[in-house]
Amino acid sequence: MNINDAQCPQLLKDFLFYMLTIKGRSQRTIDSYFIDLRFFLRYLRAAREHLAMSEPNLSNISIEDLPREMILGVTLSDAYGFLNFVQTTNENNAATRSRKVSSLRSFYNYLSSKAGLLEISPLKDLETPSQRKSLPKYLTLEESRQLLQAIDGPSPRKERDYCMITLLLNCGMRLSELVGIKKSSIHWDDCTLVLLGKGNKERMVFLNEACLSALEVYLEVREEPKTDQEKEYLFLSKNGKQLSPRRVEQIVEAALKQAGLSGRGFSPHKLRHTAATLMYQHGGVDIRVLKEILGHENLGTTEIYTHVASPQVEDAARKNPLGSIAAPKPKKAVRNKEQPLQEPEKEST
Repeated sequence: MNINDAQCPQLLKDFLFYMLTIKGRSQRTIDSYFIDLRFFLRYLRAAREHLAMSEPNLSNISIEDLPREMILGVTLSDAYGFLNFVQTTNENNAATRSRKVSSLRSFYNYLSSKAGLLEISPLKDLETPSQRKSLPKYLTLEESRQLLQAIDGPSPRKERDYCMITLLLNCGMRLSELVGIKKSSIHWDDCTLVLLGKGNKERMVFLNEACLSALEVYLEVREEPKTDQEKEYLFLSKNGKQLSPRRVEQIVEAALKQAGLSGRGFSPHKLRHTAATLMYQHGGVDIRVLKEILGHENLGTTEIYTHVASPQVEDAARKNPLGSIAAPKPKKAVRNKEQPLQEPEKEST
């Protein structure tokens, strides 16, 4: 999205420029901010001017001429009404609503603390919707091996696909980080790879023998780049263009199907979960080290991997002093052979 061409008020454009140029947010994040805030401002105009809200995304409501005073006069009630609208009309789940809350708070924090247009953000107390905390879905060690073995088939670009999935399973990188890898990011002398993560933050991961081997094999048959710009990127399509995230998802889906693991909700992000879980369970990697590998800002995000089943938890269950007591078997009724069988009583009519 070109911010200059965006059909929205100037205040929103200024915010997007700030997040892109000053805060260094990725284009994908900027697009998400724009979509969320455009939707909110459409809702705000519809609610204040009593317009029909029959269309779920309110795309029929223009906000280019939205009065500045309306944007700056937002209240918590407006935000609550918007979140209720997207939940009931668009069936947004808690995670999606949480993203919208984050966008709203960032926008109004900018208007108050950076643009100086408000003394205090009216949405500073806007809470994030509670989300159900579920354990990460991941492949077992045997299933991971099964997946890698399935790629070694008749695929014309099996070396590339094998290399991508090997990196996902060994380095725990995000999908966006994988497609953004450049050849210059690989440092063969010290076996490291520099990734560009969320918020344009760089981090370094180490490449083990499996990763180095997969990279060497792939680079021998790598497609010829289409342009000088494409030449920089490591993973290319058959046409010599940078692979899109969606294409990687399709490649992973095909590999999972080939391995007999499809239909269980696995995805490139679940391979990231798999890498983290295997390192924690089987490699004994310290949780703080795992945080650095995954590029998490907070340790609390990484601690979810300590809640999955582990040998220590299993061993603790076995050591419970009541753990060896077997359940009593049901006793069979014994009938006295000398006692005749009694016929059941007939019901009175």
